[in-house]
Amino acid sequence: MKNIENIKLAVNSTIKEAMQTIDTGAMKIAVVVNKEGKLVGTLTDGDIRRGLLKGLSLTSSIESIIQYNPLVAYVNESKEKILAKTLGKRIYHLPVLNKEGIVVGIEDIEILLTSGSKPNYIVLMVGGLGTRLHPLTKKIPKPMIKVGNRPILETIILNFKQYGFTNIILSVNYKAEMVQEYFGDGSDFGVHIEYIYEDKRMGTAGALSLMKGKFVDSFFVMNGDLLTNVNFEHFLNFHQENSAIATMGVREYEQQIPYGVVNQKNGEIESIVEKPTQRYYVNAGIYILEPEVLEYIPKDQFYDMPTLFETLIEKNKKPLSFPVHEYWLDIGQVKELEQAREDYYEIFQE
Repeated sequence: MKNIENIKLAVNSTIKEAMQTIDTGAMKIAVVVNKEGKLVGTLTDGDIRRGLLKGLSLTSSIESIIQYNPLVAYVNESKEKILAKTLGKRIYHLPVLNKEGIVVGIEDIEILLTSGSKPNYIVLMVGGLGTRLHPLTKKIPKPMIKVGNRPILETIILNFKQYGFTNIILSVNYKAEMVQEYFGDGSDFGVHIEYIYEDKRMGTAGALSLMKGKFVDSFFVMNGDLLTNVNFEHFLNFHQENSAIATMGVREYEQQIPYGVVNQKNGEIESIVEKPTQRYYVNAGIYILEPEVLEYIPKDQFYDMPTLFETLIEKNKKPLSFPVHEYWLDIGQVKELEQAREDYYEIFQE
């Protein structure tokens, strides 16, 4: 049982405060308590992200997104009894209460069940030409460019590893031999690496057609030129808790209109909004897919991930979005590479 002093929240806490508590508490959950310390409910990263997607802001109260009747354990209950409560449910933590209903700890179900690596595969798309970074990429593939003291791709792999994801597939093409020579079978990095060779450009999803029959569990797909410290475990939990067939990481993007926007109807001006800011969610290049999704990808053809999601929407498969509010940078051009090098030592631990 773990201590819960650093994951407690009051009912009137804000979403921003909840995010900070969940991140610093490193337990993927917060417990909401009253003044007496009695349990009001729980709050997970998934609850927060669903609230943001519904239009709540960082300053909104958590009151509307609290899970008010969570499953709980009690002091002195056996491991077997606690695990029996969670059997068949996607529950990862249980608040532990004493006989007065006061929260005295929290049980981590994953630790109770097992430890070690997770079975989910990580597919990293690292075969692109990186033409926007010429001349740097004329002699080296973009994922092998160093940011900090290591290649971009190494940082990505180590980030997944810290969350227990150690089964890696690298989809390679351009200068593949440099990638394979550096990473080998992954044993030097504490992971297991396999390679899929694209003999032509296949897009961000096309290479997955070469992997049919490979996956049993949910698997990640990610572009090999992204630096992010997103919590991949939260991402997977969100996908599985919502029984999604596919989930796309999305990033909020702001764009300010440099003029006064005139709202009019039939030529009559109704209002003028000076230099408004428009907000959108954009594709963050990180995905989780179920194995059945591969049936929608044509074999040995160029096929992009957005096209796959459009197909799933047309088939009424209802793919989901997962807001990425952590550090995220797409290293597409020299200015992003320079920004990544400036940010690296503050964001990523050596």
